[in-house]
Amino acid sequence: MNDSRQQIALITGAANGIGRAVALALAGRGVFVYINYLSDTESAEKTLEQIIKAKGQAEPMPFDVTDCHACKHAVKTIIKEKKRIDILVNNAGTRNDSLMAMMGQEAWQNVMDTNLTGFYNVTKPVVKHMIKNRFGRIVNMASAAGQTGNPGQVNYSASKAGLIGATKALAREVAKCNITVNAVAPGFIETRMLDGIDTEKIISTIPAQRIGTPEEVAHAVDFLCSEKSGYINGQVIGVNGGMI
Repeated sequence: MNDSRQQIALITGAANGIGRAVALALAGRGVFVYINYLSDTESAEKTLEQIIKAKGQAEPMPFDVTDCHACKHAVKTIIKEKKRIDILVNNAGTRNDSLMAMMGQEAWQNVMDTNLTGFYNVTKPVVKHMIKNRFGRIVNMASAAGQTGNPGQVNYSASKAGLIGATKALAREVAKCNITVNAVAPGFIETRMLDGIDTEKIISTIPAQRIGTPEEVAHAVDFLCSEKSGYINGQVIGVNGGMI
């Protein structure tokens, strides 16, 4: 990596599910983790407790990724405290499913604001510091829906497809600064994102014949954040049980 100092990571949406698993994975190998969340303080505290119990180091960092000013302030605070951010995992996301013909403007905008504009709001101030430091690892949480499309999720699919495009473009912009930008595209994973979905029907469409776990996604993210992935850039790594 860039030096022998403890690395600093910011993980958005780290209170639950995949974000929590990523936080535990990174903290488990000595990275200091900032746990971002919006309003679920109880879950964020649970993530922090699990990290501390495992002898890791972390700190809660609540802010709304859709609020550009709040994102800038959070990044500024981290830079002031730790002097840098080595790793950014853009995991915060939401869904608001509906057939396109029935989809309201609010459902479209909320998903785009969180999943795509949230990436911009957090990544812009972070990548500026990474460029100065000539090092960085950025991993964006895309989705299989962004690769293939998914009926009833035009907004979600569009936001994740946009995130994949942004990943590839940014990777080309900052590669010369020793910064990698990659995406992980999970399929169906055991998280709150599956609430209200008939998983029995889903399983029959997955070659692996099961739903994935947050930890399996976290393994891929952890690898992309490590020194072993230095020549992997602008890629989309699917964690989907063979769906794509």
